[in-house]
This record gives sequence, C-alpha cells and structure tokens, in this order.
Amino acid sequence: MCRVIGVSRAHYYRYKAHKPSKRSLEDKDLKQRIFSIFVEFKQRYGVMKIHYELSKELQPLQRHCSPRRVSRLMKEMDIHSITIKKWKATSSYKQAIQQRPNLLKQDFSTTGLNQKWTTDITYIQTKRDGWCYLSTITDLHSRQIIGYSFSKKMDTKLIMKTLESAVQNRTITEDLIIHSDLGTQYTSDEYNKRLNELHIHHSYSRKGCPYDNAQWNLSMLHSKRNAFTQFQFLKIMKRQLQSSLNMFIPSIIGKEFIVHSATRPPCRLKSQRLRTKWPHDLMLSMVQISY
Repeated sequence: MCRVIGVSRAHYYRYKAHKPSKRSLEDKDLKQRIFSIFVEFKQRYGVMKIHYELSKELQPLQRHCSPRRVSRLMKEMDIHSITIKKWKATSSYKQAIQQRPNLLKQDFSTTGLNQKWTTDITYIQTKRDGWCYLSTITDLHSRQIIGYSFSKKMDTKLIMKTLESAVQNRTITEDLIIHSDLGTQYTSDEYNKRLNELHIHHSYSRKGCPYDNAQWNLSMLHSKRNAFTQFQFLKIMKRQLQSSLNMFIPSIIGKEFIVHSATRPPCRLKSQRLRTKWPHDLMLSMVQISY
C-alpha cells in the first residue's frame, strides 16, 4: 500500500500513531467556547467582547487566552461580528439656523435620576420599507433608554410619542433638562409647548457640534451595533422590525450588553438595576427572550 500511494513506511506509521498536541486540543476547546459565546449574543460580539466573556469562563479554570489568540481562532472559524457601513451625508442645509440656549454645555455629570435627559432620532434601513426612524430618550445618570418610538416618518408626532413614553416611565423633577439638536422636530411649537406644560427645560446643541449630544450618540451606537444592525441584512418589513424593537430595547437596558465609556469603567447592565417602569407588553417580551 505504501508503494502504491508513494509514501515511506515510517511516514505511514507516524501518521497512524499521531496524537494531537496540547496546543491543538486547547484550540479546539477554545473554538467551542468562542462559538458558543458568538451564537449566544446573536453574532454581535467582536474579538474584545468575546475575549471579555471568555476570560470570565476561563478564570475559575486558571486558564488564560489572549485577544490575539481569540482573533486567530475566529478567523479560522470564519466568524466575525456584524458590522455596518458608515453613512456619509451628501448634502448640507445652507439656510441660517437660529441659535437656541445650550443649558447642558457638555456637562454630563449627574447625582441622580431624572436630572438630565438626551434625545435624538436615528435611521434604520430595511430592505422592503426603506428608511425607518427610531427616536429615543436616554437618562444621563443611568445611561439607559427610558422612552422610544418607531415610525416610517420622521416628524413631530414621532418625538411626541417618545416624550410621552419617557414621561410615563419616569417621575419629572423641577430641574429636569432635556437636550436635543436643532432639528425642525425639536424646535417645533408643538414639542416645546408640551415641554413647558411638563416644566422641562429644553437645551439645544450648537449648530454642527455633535459633541453636545455625545452621550446619546454613544448609547445609540451600542444599541444599533448590538441589536438593530442584523435586521438591515434581512428582507423584513417595518411591522416586523417594530415587534423586534419591543424585544430588544428592554434587553439592551436591563440584561445583556457590556457598556464601555471613556469616563467610567466597563460595566454590565443588570436586570435588577432596571428602575424604568415598562409597559406590560414590553415586560412580556422581555420574559420571552431566551439566551
């Protein structure tokens, strides 16, 4: 047989008696753990977050795995986190914009809940319904989404629903500030009239300055990467995405994702820390999630 296939007897017996090395056995075990974490978090975690979860599993076993090794094993398995293509504006608004008071002034520090809120609108692209719009309000103290609404139209009605959602979930304080950009929805008379009725002080970002609303952008960046990005690649409709938002937003707030910040160490949002009073249908969706 060795003569037919053109190999020596020594090579054949060495191949037959071969035993996998300790390194290859460790790689096989790590690949199973990495893939399990990757599937558990719905393909949203990249190298660093998988390394964070993997380190917690290996710590009781007194084992260690570097991020570079995690990256190599993920390449061998041909898996990677869901990524999005950066959107670039192709037009600009040249009409003069009236400057409005900036009460926040990039001071994101708080001593308790319901002192400073930030709000904005983000775009979510779907294959069948095109661009859809998600409006959220974030509390700067807990860094949690406290109200949201979703629509096919980016109008004042969208942000009014978001405001009412946040008001139902939280208690309004006398010195509450809500910060937004200078979009036409937020400068509308209807929106500001409702804020005056609620005794909420409205703060605006400066023109062309995204840093005034940096905390909202940070929270939405994590939300879109972790929960919404995968829907862009599916041929789903707006009503299906709406039901998915009802599941994912409570899980983002109370359960699942690692949050990183330049001013605070990495932390995991725990469900027992959830102080928001969510509607009954959202709580049911939260219970039905299984990981």
